[in-house]
Amino acid sequence: MDKLIITSALTGAITVPSQSEYLPFKTEDIIADAVACVEAGASSIHIHARNPNNGAPSSDPEIVREIAVGIKERTDAVVCITTGGGMGMTPQERLRGAAMCKPELASFNLGSMNFSMHPVAKRFNQLGWQKDWEKEYVEGTKNFIFSNTFGSMEIFAQTMADNHVKPEFEAYDVGHLHNLHFLVQQGLVKGPFWIQFVLGVLGGLTAEPQSLMMMLETADRLFGRENYQWSVIGVGYPNEFHMATMGIIMGGHVRVGLEDNIFIRQRELARNHELVEKVVRLANELEREIATPDEMRAMLGLKGLDAVNF
Repeated sequence: MDKLIITSALTGAITVPSQSEYLPFKTEDIIADAVACVEAGASSIHIHARNPNNGAPSSDPEIVREIAVGIKERTDAVVCITTGGGMGMTPQERLRGAAMCKPELASFNLGSMNFSMHPVAKRFNQLGWQKDWEKEYVEGTKNFIFSNTFGSMEIFAQTMADNHVKPEFEAYDVGHLHNLHFLVQQGLVKGPFWIQFVLGVLGGLTAEPQSLMMMLETADRLFGRENYQWSVIGVGYPNEFHMATMGIIMGGHVRVGLEDNIFIRQRELARNHELVEKVVRLANELEREIATPDEMRAMLGLKGLDAVNF
């Protein structure tokens, strides 16, 4: 097996500060979390921007760039910049950070879907919200469609090609893999591919072994195992660690982080680096070596830190 690539998704755009005191949203805190995660064993850092004053998701490319620069100054990690953005952002807004920074990797979502966390609102309507924007934001996901049309995917593909950015394809359902196959047929993208199977989002496939197996079987049939590398995201607890264990033993790779799951164990809130450390312990027990950032670059054919614009 290849060495294990661990990606840390530090903050995302869906987790809100009321859920965890450890969710970083100030720029310096996001950078500090990234450094701690790389020291713990992460090869790649997946970044979203947040308003440093109130923690709300932001598409400000200057904040994205400040985070990326801070990570590059203190680590050699592969920086993956989101194009998922936050609720209500246009495709052009979602692309601003990646287009400015020209990172080695940027996320590329493969289809429109319901994407909701509205059940969380019931708990915090009782406990209280920390920030004035959170209640409306979380409840609003009940009617949110995460839009990734074929028109916007063309824009994403062209922007990434123009800036020599490798897409990190995010697939939440089997149909998304067929969408990727269509993009290949249209000449918009080409392999070898780096695919994240995102399992457990309310609106997508569940984080169960059967779901992961179905995604793998479909990807094998459409692309051939030799033409892609895969990583798995399990959203929520204990899904994150169940899917991570499957990724470790099956030759895939793993993403963890407070974007996807806020618990290190039942009812115990996690810090980002603790989630990385737990996956490293699982990998050590299963005798799977951990990839360094440079080993990840070689495995995925990335352009290298000297070719980014931050």
